[in-house]
Amino acid sequence: MVKLDIISDPICPWCYIGKTLLDAALLERPDHPFEIRWHPFQLNPDMPEGGMDRRAYLEGKFGGKAGAVQAYAPVVERAEAAGLKIDFEAMKRTPNTLDAHRLIHWAGIEHHQEAVVMALFRAYFEEGRDIGAHEVLADIADTAGMDAAVVLKLLESDADRAEIIARDTQVREMGVSSVPTFIVAGQHAVPGSQDTALWVRVIDDIATQEAQ
Repeated sequence: MVKLDIISDPICPWCYIGKTLLDAALLERPDHPFEIRWHPFQLNPDMPEGGMDRRAYLEGKFGGKAGAVQAYAPVVERAEAAGLKIDFEAMKRTPNTLDAHRLIHWAGIEHHQEAVVMALFRAYFEEGRDIGAHEVLADIADTAGMDAAVVLKLLESDADRAEIIARDTQVREMGVSSVPTFIVAGQHAVPGSQDTALWVRVIDDIATQEAQ
């Protein structure tokens, strides 16, 4: 197997799009060698713990709705091309994602990471749910096969908060400044939402190298 490390934030639309395009390549090449692991990166590390009203967030970041619409237009276009429908109108809050990253970490330990990550993306971008809320995170954990009661208890503690923050800091010190960033075999960085065709070529190149 070849490690494919994905540095991501569950409120990053480009991360959702990028993983969807990668998934299409994995379907084209079902014998792909990738073993996927997810790593934390907070787009808004200074976000208040309870998140904030999305309208206020957009006004602060883009100067209002018009600026946000202009900034997100390429996202909407790219998402639709990838077969995704992002419902920006349904999003009422922009969450702090530290707890979501803690859930992703625990899901990795229990081998449910892929299901949890994709459920977080869908919950936020398609259903407009607040993925900073503990009840929402516990429900997502439950649908992925984890014990919701245990997850809720962990979320209400400080378990692994320091580790997630340290890992986020580490990837920034490695030079990662935007997400998604994909790292192939621990050495080749592939930034951004890449087309399915690129991933197919990467998989084929790996197969060719292994055959030599």
